[in-house]
Amino acid sequence: MRAVRAAGAALLLVAAACAPFDDLGRDKTSAPDLLVLKRTSFSVLADWTSSDVRPALQAFQRSCVKLKARADTQGFGGVPAYGTVGDWRLACSSALQAEVQSADAARGFFETWFVPAQAFNGDEERGLYTGYYEPELEGSRKRSARFNVALHARPSDLVQVDLGAFRPALKGERVAGRVQDGKLVPYATRAQIVSSGLPGPSAIAFVDDAAAAFFLHIQGSGRVQLESGEVIRAAYDGQNGHPYTAVGRVLVDRGEIARDKLSMQSIRAWLDAHPGKAEALMNENPSYVFFKELPIADPVMGAEGAQGVALMPEASLAVDLKFHALGAPVWIDATSPAADEGAADDVLRLLVVAQDTGGAIRGPVRGDVYWGFGARAESIAGRMAHRGRMFVLLPKSAAQRLN
Repeated sequence: MRAVRAAGAALLLVAAACAPFDDLGRDKTSAPDLLVLKRTSFSVLADWTSSDVRPALQAFQRSCVKLKARADTQGFGGVPAYGTVGDWRLACSSALQAEVQSADAARGFFETWFVPAQAFNGDEERGLYTGYYEPELEGSRKRSARFNVALHARPSDLVQVDLGAFRPALKGERVAGRVQDGKLVPYATRAQIVSSGLPGPSAIAFVDDAAAAFFLHIQGSGRVQLESGEVIRAAYDGQNGHPYTAVGRVLVDRGEIARDKLSMQSIRAWLDAHPGKAEALMNENPSYVFFKELPIADPVMGAEGAQGVALMPEASLAVDLKFHALGAPVWIDATSPAADEGAADDVLRLLVVAQDTGGAIRGPVRGDVYWGFGARAESIAGRMAHRGRMFVLLPKSAAQRLN
């Protein structure tokens, strides 16, 4: 699950309270937030016939495992346009039995069971696409002069509340805090936690780079290579409930970085160039993420997303759960940054599966692509803020009900 998206998604107990800026502080387009799905055909998807959708089929198979125990009458993600679990049952059963050897066969699977429906935000067909990745840090299980930045575990007194469980209109909204005298009160801010720590042995590891830890909080999960050589995953396990403040927006407002030059990389460069001011800037964001240690079973796969399945590089997407359902295949028609900074943008026409969410992922035509880990993933995800179109693949029975 993403801390800001994910991450993401985003991706969670952070709020996009910094409108009209996104999580890095770049401009966002205001929208009426009205999902409209219009049935279309695979023939309108540019580059569909030459695409390799095998990774998306593998991601879809992972999502279908989650469907097995659900009743056919249940809504699929609580989004009426997506139909019921029963509408998805046959497609999932077929996917779980599929042994796909070729790209043509994978495309054939989706063509057999699904119909594309273009997503609109009111009458607007283009929305914002960003990217996230899994950072890699160096650390230790013990605090030392070098490894002195704690990655805190979720404290025992943190209370997280899903407001949607109390009011359907608040679906996707969450708050967190601690109980004092029978009331839920705000938890400590990032500045308070960094300066005073938390009671008890609360760190899963200590790292040697405060700025890298800050970006780990934004991404929601990452890998830590310990002094022993062991690599562990620091996975998202909660947030202190304070709204996310984009430090990129702060830097733009102060005139420190031009808005059109803003990226994760430019923010990191500013932090490195101003070590005496770095902590104060990071503390402008009161949000703080807590982690749990998880093993890395498959080094290719990411941490679990909001659906509870491991994220697959370039095949998993974080979406706004007010409008979209986890487990649905989504065709993106957009662009993305080239891996080499300064090169022309790449065309991004890709089938992915909605498997995550995030606090800054808001809107019907909004997505956050999971790029994996490593230098290439970081380079692309840190600079991605591109507009594009979205096509949701619906089972034929659900698609027939669309107006």
